[in-house]
Amino acid sequence: MSLLSAFDVSGTALSAQSVRLNVTASNLANAETVSSNRETTYRARHPVFATALDMFRDKPESAGVRVKAIVESPAELRMRYEPEHPLSNEDGYIFLPNVNPIEEMANMISASRSYEYNVEAMNTTKQLMLATLRLGQ
Repeated sequence: MSLLSAFDVSGTALSAQSVRLNVTASNLANAETVSSNRETTYRARHPVFATALDMFRDKPESAGVRVKAIVESPAELRMRYEPEHPLSNEDGYIFLPNVNPIEEMANMISASRSYEYNVEAMNTTKQLMLATLRLGQ
């Protein structure tokens, strides 16, 4: 694996963590949205990552990570009895998303740190390449 391949790996990781941060932000933004039925209620989403060894066909030694899919959480939706609410159903219930704000904040912190680590890996790779070039002087 060459030093240039390290940029490919970190670059794909940055892209994947960016998707993770965006999905988490979307979950948090919709955490308290209300609906009158199960079908239209927002469901938490989470990215699924996969290794990507064949992404760079011109550089077979490269590897990386990609977002394979964004899946909805299978957790049960929350129901709250509020018969006076304008969106309550005929039984007086409103439906709230299955978003756990604490879990989402933990995801956001984890994705943010992973993003930082990959930026640091790219900076270290750049410093190693510069040091290698200075050897020839």
